[in-house]
Amino acid sequence: STSYLEHPEAATRAAAMLGSAEIIVMFRDPVARAVSNWQFSTENGLEQRPLGEALMASQSDAAAPAWDRTAISVSPFAYLERGRYADYLDPWLAHFPGTVHVRFFEELVGDGAEVAGLYKDLGVDPSFQPDNLSRPVNMSRSPAPELAPGLAAQARQYLAGSDARLRTMLGRELPWPSS
Repeated sequence: STSYLEHPEAATRAAAMLGSAEIIVMFRDPVARAVSNWQFSTENGLEQRPLGEALMASQSDAAAPAWDRTAISVSPFAYLERGRYADYLDPWLAHFPGTVHVRFFEELVGDGAEVAGLYKDLGVDPSFQPDNLSRPVNMSRSPAPELAPGLAAQARQYLAGSDARLRTMLGRELPWPSS
């Protein structure tokens, strides 16, 4: 679950329960993820603010709108904060050394070699093909809105430190634009 990544205690609990495990962490362009998160929150009646206003608010210390914490485990309004991936990865790497597999959505989609590489790392037959490749349940019903270039640049700047740290942690370039 994506919300597990945001809670350092989840890694501690998982390690206590499982001992060891293969952990797959899937990241995607954090700006595209933020827009998708906003779109999901809007389509599900959680978000009322326009995209630009919501993203600007998530870059500041502005209080996020209230949400039902009994129904949703993490803030549906942490649009850009949730894309600071390096901030969330440390506890998982500490508790599961050598068995955290970070992959990027942009590289896995449509690239059989990337999928086969992940399967190999997990000890799964690289020729395995899932039976159901239909549209995910939580996929938005409409195309993602375009983000104004200035706002996109501002969002990239907000994420720049985390992206730089993630590049260092993983020892590789990221498959999305940097600021």
